Amino acid sequence: MAINSIGQVWYLNFLSSAPSLPQLARKRKSSLEAIPGVGRKYREVIQRWQQQAVFADDVEWVGEMILSDVARMQELRAEINALDKKIAELLAESENAQNLLSIPGFGVTCVGEIVGEIGSISRFTTEGSLAMYLSMAPLNNESGNYRGSKTPKQINKRAKMAMMTAVDRHRHKVDQSGRFYQKKKQEGQRHNQAVRALGRHLCRVIFKLLTEQRDYELRSK
Repeated sequence: MAINSIGQVWYLNFLSSAPSLPQLARKRKSSLEAIPGVGRKYREVIQRWQQQAVFADDVEWVGEMILSDVARMQELRAEINALDKKIAELLAESENAQNLLSIPGFGVTCVGEIVGEIGSISRFTTEGSLAMYLSMAPLNNESGNYRGSKTPKQINKRAKMAMMTAVDRHRHKVDQSGRFYQKKKQEGQRHNQAVRALGRHLCRVIFKLLTEQRDYELRSK
């Protein structure tokens, strides 16, 4: 199975479904389909792996460590889910949070971080100052023939990380935003630069939503 499966729910559930790794290679179709999250798609992936599965001589003691790590990852996932649920409950009481949650791609965790770090929007006199705080507005850093930008020191790094994640998800949800991102990439910008360029526009949206206590509206041209 592909290494990028690690961390996915179905994969962790599969690994923890037997007391030892070699036994996973002998699981039958009905047992695989009974594992939460596996379904037909991943059952077929597992069965292809079973046909060529080979284990090293030290699999017994190494396997115990792997299964222990899997158990801990599942515990952490459960803790994260519980925290997300608690955050969602708190955000339900915040009008600012509900405004931002209306933006496609802006999820509970990122919105909780952004709203918590912004506090009152009245702290910011313009959308430009908000963009600066969220690190979506890099300063010019030009000298001679060099053309570039630098990150201002007064940014909130926690809010920046949440904003970058939310904006990156947003571009996949809204076609217009996705086209803007692709345009910036075609102009030679790297991924993070293109995301921040889109984020700069979204800061205008966020400032308006919070100052007017409005929800996001997706308007077609």
